[in-house]
Amino acid sequence: MRIVIAEDDPLLREGLALLLRAESLDVVATTGTPGDFLDAVAAHTPDVAIVDVRMPPTHTDEGIAAAVEARRRRPDLAVLVLSAYVEQAFATDLLADGSARLGYLLKERVGRVEEFLTALHRVADGGTAIDPEVVAQLFARTRPDTRLDRLSPRERDVLALMAEGLGNTAIAERLVVTEGAVHKHIRSIFAKLQLAPTDRTDRRVAAVLHYLEDAHRRA
Repeated sequence: MRIVIAEDDPLLREGLALLLRAESLDVVATTGTPGDFLDAVAAHTPDVAIVDVRMPPTHTDEGIAAAVEARRRRPDLAVLVLSAYVEQAFATDLLADGSARLGYLLKERVGRVEEFLTALHRVADGGTAIDPEVVAQLFARTRPDTRLDRLSPRERDVLALMAEGLGNTAIAERLVVTEGAVHKHIRSIFAKLQLAPTDRTDRRVAAVLHYLEDAHRRA
């Protein structure tokens, strides 16, 4: 796995690089600005980019903008975005064009090495990794009279785990239910959110994106 890191804090940047190299992962470049990051992606053709949301010069959304641009140039690039706290607008921007090979984690998750590496590998393998705290806060910020109010508490639990990128087997294990029960809940979620099956739409992605966008709009 070839990795480029974009993080303006030198200590965290080099710490990430040391951690990943200790796991025998190939960190091909570390960068501190959005421009250098995009140049590194072009020069090294990495499999995964790890990008901080807030980068110079204004430390607002330069990192997320660079991640979106990198994906525009390299649609197959896996991107794992790191943020110091939940910023739901950036989460929805990240997922706007689909969630395959994308992740959004709080920086505190890096200290939980096993969880961080699991998320990194999930994104690199084509999945999605949304921080559980992001999911929890976005659910907490939703207001009444939304589509999500149609979901039962168990369906909300299932959708939250879908947002973290878990498959049906992992969801069943986490909730201590059968895979058949999970499948039934997911079918119900799709029906209540009015997500009809089509050849071009991933309904799991659509369900997750729906509540992220709804939470942002109503927060």
